[in-house]
Amino acid sequence: MSILINERTPIIVQGFTGDKATFHANEMIRYGTNLVGGVTPGKGGMQHLDRPVFNTVKEAVADTGAEASLAFVPPPYAADALMEAADAGLKLVCIITDGIPAQDMMRVKRYLMRYPKERRTLVVGPNCAGIISPGKAMLGIMPGHIYTRGEVGIVSRSGTLGYEAAAQMTALGIGVSTSVGIGGDPINGSSFLDHMALFEADPETRAVVMIGEIGGPQEAEASQWIKENMTKPVIGYVAGLTAPKGRRMGHAGAIISAEGDTAAEKADIMLSFGLHVAPSASELGTTVARALSAS
Repeated sequence: MSILINERTPIIVQGFTGDKATFHANEMIRYGTNLVGGVTPGKGGMQHLDRPVFNTVKEAVADTGAEASLAFVPPPYAADALMEAADAGLKLVCIITDGIPAQDMMRVKRYLMRYPKERRTLVVGPNCAGIISPGKAMLGIMPGHIYTRGEVGIVSRSGTLGYEAAAQMTALGIGVSTSVGIGGDPINGSSFLDHMALFEADPETRAVVMIGEIGGPQEAEASQWIKENMTKPVIGYVAGLTAPKGRRMGHAGAIISAEGDTAAEKADIMLSFGLHVAPSASELGTTVARALSAS
C-alpha cells in the first residue's frame, strides 16, 4: 500500500500551463500518475498536455472528480490558491513554491481550521519536493527513477536528502512505500507527526525514515509521539551538524535559537526516544538496513 496517493488518485495541477508546471506535469504523466487536468485562470476551455484546463479549482473538481492537486503558483498568489483548493473540497494539496511569506502560511492554516477535521484539506509543503508512491504515482518534482517500490516510508524536511535516502536504499535492495517532502519553511502545511500517524496506520509500511533539519520543535515533538504511539522502527537523521548556533541558514529560514534546536541536540532527543539515528547522511541506507534486520 501507500499513503496519500496511489495509481488511482485523480490529480490536477494548479498553474498548469506555466513552464515549470508543464515540465513536471509531463514527468508525472510519463510516470503513470492519473493526471486529469489543470487550472490556469483565464485559460479555461483549453487543452494542455491533452488534458482540460479550467479557470477555477471548483470547476476542475466538478468536471474531473479530482481529489488532489500539485500547485505551481507564484508566492504572492500561493495563499489564495491553497484556500481555493480547500474551498473546492480537495483532500490533498502539495505546494512546491519557495518564498511564500510565513504570514501567508499562517493565514492559510487558520483558514483550514474552519473545516471539520474529516473534510479538512491536507497541505504538504510549501518549498518541498512533493510526494511519490513508487511505481504508482508522483505528485512532485523528484527524479522518479531513483525510487523502487517497497515497505519503508520517508518523510523529510529536505528534498535532496529524501532523494539521497531513497537512492541509498535502492542500492541496498530496500524499497519505499511513500516518500513525503514536508518542506523546510518555518511554517509548513503539515508536520512530521501528521505523516507518522499515516505511516503507522499503513499495514504495508514496515519502517519509516524521518529526516529533519536545524531549527524548530518538530523533530522533538514527533520523536516523543513515536515512542508513545508507533509500533514500527523509525530511523532518524538531522541535517546541519556543523551549522553555527544563532545564525539563519539558507532558503529554509531555519534558525537555531532555543534549547534543542541544533542538529546534535535533536539527534540526542531522537536517541532518547528510541529512534535509530544515522550518524551521517552517507549512512542513511545502512542504518535503515540495520533497523529492518533488528525488527
